[in-house]
Amino acid sequence: MQEATSPSSGPAQPDGRPGAAGNSAGTPVKPVIPAAAAKRANASVIGMIIALVLSIAAFLPVVLMNPQPKSEGYRPDIDVASVARNAADVAGFTPVAPDTGNAFRANYARWEAGTGSGVPTWEVGYMTPKTSFIALVQTTQANPTWLLQQTKNAPVTGSRNAGGRDWELRDTGKGEKSMVLNYRGSTVVLSGAAQLDEFSTLAAAVVTSLDANPAVTVSPSATAAP
Repeated sequence: MQEATSPSSGPAQPDGRPGAAGNSAGTPVKPVIPAAAAKRANASVIGMIIALVLSIAAFLPVVLMNPQPKSEGYRPDIDVASVARNAADVAGFTPVAPDTGNAFRANYARWEAGTGSGVPTWEVGYMTPKTSFIALVQTTQANPTWLLQQTKNAPVTGSRNAGGRDWELRDTGKGEKSMVLNYRGSTVVLSGAAQLDEFSTLAAAVVTSLDANPAVTVSPSATAAP
C-alpha cells in the first residue's frame, strides 16, 4: 500500500525547511545602514540647513537697507543748472541748462574733456514725459566728422522750428533722430528715439537757456560745424 503524499510538500531543503529556496529568491534584500552612518548623514543635513538659515539671516539686513526702486523707476535728482555752473570755468563758456519744469528729468549731466574724440562736450541725458530718452550734447568745437558721429551718420531730412529757431532735422530711418542747432557760438545736438513733439519741447528750452547765457566767442581757428 502506497504512502499518500501531500500536494503542499516540496523537495527537502538543505536546512530541512521546505520551499526555503523559493522564498529567499522572491524576497528583496534590504540594506541595513549602521547607526553611526545614519547619525552622520542626519548631522550633515542638519548642518546644511543651519548654514542656509545663517546665510539668509546675514543677507536679509543688506536687502532691507537697500530698498528696491518704485514701480515708476528710479529717477536720480540731477541739478543740471548747478553742474553747468561748475563746468563753466573748465568749458570756457556757460553750458545750457534747459528748464523744462518737472516734465523732463535729467539722469546725468557732465563735462567731457574729449580725450578720445578731440571735441570737448557738455552732455546731459533726459528722460521724457513719455518715458523715452533724449541726449543733449553741446560744444564750441564741432566739426563735420564729430557731427556725423553724434547723429549716427543720419542724413538731413528737413528742419523744425523750436524756440523761434530753425533746427536741422536728421533721421536714421530706424527710430533714432537728431535735431542740430548752431547758435550763439556753439553747436547743440539733441538725439534719441523720442517723438518729435518732445524734441521740440526740449529744443525750445535749450534756445531759452542759450539766449540767457553770454554768447560764445569763437576763435578764428575754430572749425564750425556745417
